[in-house]
Amino acid sequence: MQDQPALPSDGDSILKLAARSMFDLFSSMAEGMILVDRTGRVVWINEGYKRFLPALGFAREEDFVGRPVAEVVPNTQMHYVLETGKPILIDLLTNRAGTFVVSRIPLRDDSGEVIGVLGMVLFDHPETTLKPLIAKFAHLQRDLDDARRALAEQRRAKYTFASFIGSSPAALEVKRQARRAAQGEATVLLLGETGTGKELLAHAIHAGSSRAHKPFVGVNLAALPETLMEAEFFGVAPGAYTGADRRGRDGRFKLADGGTLFLDEIGDTPPALQAKLLRALQEQEIEPLGSNRMFKVNVRVIAATSRDLRQMVKDGTFREDLYYRLNVLPIQLPPLRERLSDLEALAESLLEDIASRSGMPTRTLTPSGLASLTAHNWPGNVRELRNTLEQAAMLTDHARLAAEDFSNMSKSAPSIPSIPPAKPLPQLIAELERASIQSALEATKGNKVSAAKLLGISRATLYEKLSLMRNA
Repeated sequence: MQDQPALPSDGDSILKLAARSMFDLFSSMAEGMILVDRTGRVVWINEGYKRFLPALGFAREEDFVGRPVAEVVPNTQMHYVLETGKPILIDLLTNRAGTFVVSRIPLRDDSGEVIGVLGMVLFDHPETTLKPLIAKFAHLQRDLDDARRALAEQRRAKYTFASFIGSSPAALEVKRQARRAAQGEATVLLLGETGTGKELLAHAIHAGSSRAHKPFVGVNLAALPETLMEAEFFGVAPGAYTGADRRGRDGRFKLADGGTLFLDEIGDTPPALQAKLLRALQEQEIEPLGSNRMFKVNVRVIAATSRDLRQMVKDGTFREDLYYRLNVLPIQLPPLRERLSDLEALAESLLEDIASRSGMPTRTLTPSGLASLTAHNWPGNVRELRNTLEQAAMLTDHARLAAEDFSNMSKSAPSIPSIPPAKPLPQLIAELERASIQSALEATKGNKVSAAKLLGISRATLYEKLSLMRNA
């Protein structure tokens, strides 16, 4: 019997033999292999990889080897593996040579330091060999691109200075101050009664600023539960508490990084959060909930309130230092009753928008209709005006709205509603659901995905309810 060669007895020798065997196996199975050193330069390619060189623009191997991989292989991710030490086991790479399924594995020395990366072309022409996988990947990529576009659209300023309707002295002064604010970076504080257009003006200031191409992120503090405010503002670190997302969640400051953060109803900030908000504004850095790290942000803040912050400071319910930090460029928005000369232009613009959103014909005002509106005190300002016009437009078939169309409107205050006759509970629930869905669709300009999120239901549920509404 012939003697068998002795096998290595120590672990290191077995490990080296296994590594060599694996390398030979990969080399024989892969369509091509490439090796880069710790500086990112190509140091070796195998025979299979050489057939890709002409398509990459290289006639000779020596023109390719020795150069930085980022220069010779477009769209490579080898540098990412070098920097992070994390492998990319399966990926799609597309460049001048074609589309490939590739794998990238970091190489380490005895101390664990990354000294290079091994790249392997597992498949070329994956459009035929991996057609189902490629189709699924393409579908997911399209969904991701659509979601990104929708998110970017939501975070873009919706209004410009032209959206702030009015040529009265009060309206022109507000627009003058706002345009001046848009030219700088200082914090803006918008003051005024509810419904005077503070959010619209915040959008306009952002749209007219150097940050217009960056996100506009708004948050209404009056609508946020106090227990969620810190997480909403500063985000949540991965695994910060039981049930938290393992990946963590970005807060509004992080989402607005580079752009504008609009803090609506800032007067509703609870005392416990005011100190943290002040620090974020002063230092431009945030600490996510459950984290011990500070993260720098670059955010321009526009705040708004319908409350008397000066009085709140005197009462001890609002921090004085936060008030002065916010009150750098104050802009006072006049109530509608102080610029009634703008009412006709506002009504025309609102009626056009109502028609556009509802599909109804555009209504206009008769002289008696305008006189009736002018006589009202408008405690709800432009928001109340829109509501009044919308109700009148829906309750009449007349092309022109006259005084009788506004007969239910009090001359000095909102009318006290009469008690309607009792209805069956299922009917009331159905009517409320229908009204909520219509309001959500109007608020999202018909975007059903956003409307479903606003309503807290799935998109499929929304489509089902819309179908039932159409067939009702």
